[in-house]
Amino acid sequence: MEQIIKKALERGQKTLSEYDSKQVIQSVGVPITREKLARTKDEAVKFAEEIGYPVVLKGCSDKAAHKTEMGLVKLKLASADDVKKAYDEIIGKGVELDGVLVQEMIKGEREFVIGLSRDPQFGPCVMFGIGGIFTEVIKDVSFRVAPLTEMDAEEMIEEIRMKKLLDEFRGSPAVDKKELVKALVGIGDLGYRNNEIAEIDINPLIISGSKPVVVDALVVLANPN
Repeated sequence: MEQIIKKALERGQKTLSEYDSKQVIQSVGVPITREKLARTKDEAVKFAEEIGYPVVLKGCSDKAAHKTEMGLVKLKLASADDVKKAYDEIIGKGVELDGVLVQEMIKGEREFVIGLSRDPQFGPCVMFGIGGIFTEVIKDVSFRVAPLTEMDAEEMIEEIRMKKLLDEFRGSPAVDKKELVKALVGIGDLGYRNNEIAEIDINPLIISGSKPVVVDALVVLANPN
């Protein structure tokens, strides 16, 4: 994890790519999607077949924070032909990429967000709340100053107005809160122990069955100056 951040700072990056961001958060026990970084079309097909269809393809670069708007995300790819076509379309956008991320397609109706920011007075703070496309509209979030105890994380989860989404929902089981607590504590530790990390944005964190899974993540690096 330290090597990923160190190399990114040496290259003058302001953010980590999605792939590198997820490697960093996974290092503290945050569950992420099954995914591999393909650098050729044949690799993309091979990885898709290993992961199992349907898959998602995403252009992967530290310069592509807004992948959907840039046309670098292709969803619900159900065959090798779909993957080949999507790969060509992503590469054809002309964006400088590290590769194309081949990712399992996660299904789930419940989406949450986890974030880390640095307050001038309090230092690193962790945020938890309702995620997905409605994050900015609903603004149902809770905050704690890092580092977090498990009790802090449990209180954060209980403080959001829509906490009933964590219970049994439309035939889906209750969310595994222990995994959520572990993720919140882990993100707090990352921010507390690594001043090189300015922000972390995990959105969405989708509930698949009962398990939280990070589908997209962005780590923003601090300005060394």
